[in-house]
Amino acid sequence: MTKSFNKKQIELAVACALALGVLSGTAHAQTTLDAKDRAYLGDSRGGVIMSGTGLCWHTSFGPPPAPGPECDPNYVAYVAPPAEKKVAIPPPEQVAALPTPKPMPVVMPVAEKLTLDADTLFDFDKATLRPAGRDTLDAFVSKLKDISPETIMAIGHADRIGNERYNQRLSEQRVATVKDYMVSKGVDANRVYTEGKGETQPVTKAGDCTGPTSAKVIACLQPDRHVDIEVIGTKIVR
Repeated sequence: MTKSFNKKQIELAVACALALGVLSGTAHAQTTLDAKDRAYLGDSRGGVIMSGTGLCWHTSFGPPPAPGPECDPNYVAYVAPPAEKKVAIPPPEQVAALPTPKPMPVVMPVAEKLTLDADTLFDFDKATLRPAGRDTLDAFVSKLKDISPETIMAIGHADRIGNERYNQRLSEQRVATVKDYMVSKGVDANRVYTEGKGETQPVTKAGDCTGPTSAKVIACLQPDRHVDIEVIGTKIVR
């Protein structure tokens, strides 16, 4: 038996079919859009589909998936490092002032001359130091501590008593004794130069101390028996 449909029934059936087609297309379009916008494969309820090992399935659509506890069993949450503490810099007025540098010592050239009485250093007609002579040389050497000597010149003199050759030798022996003593007190031997002048450079005048050899004449000629010591070097002034 063939069932006939009237016009209204046909129109209603067409409308329903069109409506179902539109809804189906919309659902398909929405499903396609959701798949393209999602990085992980999901089910119809919006959940993420997991594998048997608990991992999520990547759809290869959408942006690269960020790690998270939902799809990464080894996920470790990022912990930001503590903020670096800033060291407070004190203002300039609180910074301790640097100590004032000490002034550099000034080195000055010096020349010092000392005349030693030979009667203080030696007995008459002798080249051996007397105790008073050693004390005099000790005081002189102590003065050299403040001086860096370059040259120490010692010159011996004798009076006119005796012959010229003898007095020359006596002046050399005496000045050699003076050098040896200063070296024993720490003076550099290479800095000390000696010379004997004998009786050639007397202090007394030709008309002084006349007469034969006597205690009076010996005492009168005392200024001619001396040793000159001259130091040339540098001195540190602080």
